[in-house]
Amino acid sequence: MGVNHTDTAEQPCDGLNPVVFYGSALCIVAFSLWGMLFTETANTIIFAVLEWISNTFGWYYFLAATLYLGFVIFVAASRFGSIRLGPEHSRPEFSLGSWAAMLFAAGIGIDLLFFCVAEPVTQFLAPPVGDGGTLEAARQATVWGMFHYGVTGWGMYALMGMALAYFSYRYNLPLTIRSALYPLFGRRVEGAIGHTVDIAAVIGTVFGIATSLGIGVVQLNYGLSYLFDLPQNLFIQGALIALSVILATISVVSGVDKGIRRISEFNVLLAVVLLLYVLFASDTVFLLNALVLNIGDYANRFMGMTLNTFAFDRPADWLNTWTLFFWAWWVAWAPFVGLFLARISRGRTIREFVIGTLTIPFIFTLMWISIFGNSAIQSILDGATAFGQIAMESPERSIYGLLEQYPGVIWTASLATILGMLFYVTSADSGALVLGNFTSRLSSVHHDAPIWLRIFWSVVIGLLTLALLMAGGVSALQGMVVIMGLPFSFVIFFVMAGLYRSFKSEAFKEDSHRASLAGRLSGRTHTGSERGTRHWRKRLKRSMYFPGQRQARGFINMTARPAMEAVAQELTEQGLEAEVIRAEGEELHLELNVALGSEQNFTYQIWPRAFPVPSFARRANKTQSCYYRLEAYLLEGSQGYNLIGFSRDQLIDDILDQYERHLQFLHMSREAPGNSANIPDDPTLPPAP
Repeated sequence: MGVNHTDTAEQPCDGLNPVVFYGSALCIVAFSLWGMLFTETANTIIFAVLEWISNTFGWYYFLAATLYLGFVIFVAASRFGSIRLGPEHSRPEFSLGSWAAMLFAAGIGIDLLFFCVAEPVTQFLAPPVGDGGTLEAARQATVWGMFHYGVTGWGMYALMGMALAYFSYRYNLPLTIRSALYPLFGRRVEGAIGHTVDIAAVIGTVFGIATSLGIGVVQLNYGLSYLFDLPQNLFIQGALIALSVILATISVVSGVDKGIRRISEFNVLLAVVLLLYVLFASDTVFLLNALVLNIGDYANRFMGMTLNTFAFDRPADWLNTWTLFFWAWWVAWAPFVGLFLARISRGRTIREFVIGTLTIPFIFTLMWISIFGNSAIQSILDGATAFGQIAMESPERSIYGLLEQYPGVIWTASLATILGMLFYVTSADSGALVLGNFTSRLSSVHHDAPIWLRIFWSVVIGLLTLALLMAGGVSALQGMVVIMGLPFSFVIFFVMAGLYRSFKSEAFKEDSHRASLAGRLSGRTHTGSERGTRHWRKRLKRSMYFPGQRQARGFINMTARPAMEAVAQELTEQGLEAEVIRAEGEELHLELNVALGSEQNFTYQIWPRAFPVPSFARRANKTQSCYYRLEAYLLEGSQGYNLIGFSRDQLIDDILDQYERHLQFLHMSREAPGNSANIPDDPTLPPAP
């Protein structure tokens, strides 16, 4: 007979994932020590490997970046775009304005301060093809910057954010990269396959963050030298790294809401102030004209730039410094930023998520690069040739050199330095938090890694940054990103395959629902012997019933539980393993679980959800502030209807309707060769009360 018991199992505790933690930490610490103790050897090997990857896999980076973006756009435009990043009943946690502001904050970083002037000037004076210093070079220069910071890179972020949010918030899988491979490998992702993928993600993320922070340290060192005549050397840079580790540790210990979120919001405010100052201090009309021209050129030349491998006249050094570096950098940062995007996007549809991620941050970065880049190019065309050479040869000095062209340079240079420090701390503390989560086993996707683990990763990031600066400065940082981004770029293709198979499974569910709908409706409309509450008077009475918690618990115990037990009894007699679980937890709820062998199990849950009593509920107790609905939950979340008032037979009908729908889904999955996906059997839980 069906198993009936109260689930008293304790919730799993948060803890360290020892394989991922020790595997990745040992690799990173060993590399850091090697880079600091054997700097010349490390420098030689890094650039030798970089050259080999550039010559062998340069074409692959171009193709991979294009395929990532194409996949994201395809998913958003297809029927899969209506799938929610979370249960079907979930809705966005943040308003559109707040969500857009956080996407806006995600789109800026200290690397934009470093490259927003340096890259357009370099592409103007030393373009990959053609003569430098010409009007055509000026027109192309800023577009290259937009391209490297454009939708191609944000497509990688959107892909990882989509995968993390979908599998974590819709199927209760851990907020780690391995979860995206569940449809391909099933529970094997809990073993060596998952550990390998997560280690690759951690190592790639660490090197990506360290590169950004190394660039930031060089930038800050020059800013302090410019303002306070401090020397530019490794000692000062080491001190800045130590200071940033301390500040990042304080921020990351404070948590996302108190630390990271507030600093990010302040970053955005300062960035907008600096952007508007340059816009109005320079030739405003020219900059607006150039912005519109840049947008047109970017849209017009996008496909040609995306797949331009320079096969016939290959500028290897330029590719390593720019396009290959940026594509690898985006790959390395994809797990890091993807996790941030996932955490703020629960409840949005995939289409909303992709459109927002590809457009909102890019609009700001496009304006930033266009205004700063064209201001710098205009200054060079007006005769500031010395500034152009400095910006190209010493990128960390470029933005300060531009600000010198306008009044109030001490104030604006101070603002740029403060902005750079805040960018640096934001990247460091966010990185430590994400790496801590990636190397932990967390019982809930809403939990974060323990504080000691966040502090550990904050220190490791600082050590690696220092090691790479000792090994060869910014060039070594860029080289290591291209090298370490390569392994994880292959993992992203597995993520794409896992997402696609899971989305196909979602489509089968929707089709099976339609195929079984007629039977469900006919089963609900038979009226022989005034079937249950379907008589219109009782139906109307039920719609005006607003029960309290006591009445809801009574329905669970007196009606729902016997109905589930009857179904479980019958299924057991037919040879299936069926059990009914009465679980207390935060709220009393029921589960009917049916094991279906190697195929996806069937689970039907009943969860109470509290809502404010509506004003028209005249018969509700005057002291009653809320009423309860008992909603049916399946794998994909709440089905959106209230079970209170159903008779025992009606509830059995509903369970059988959903069971037949599930069998139809399994049938359609079997009939589609190659489209069978492993999907977790645990249904998505209701939001916390």
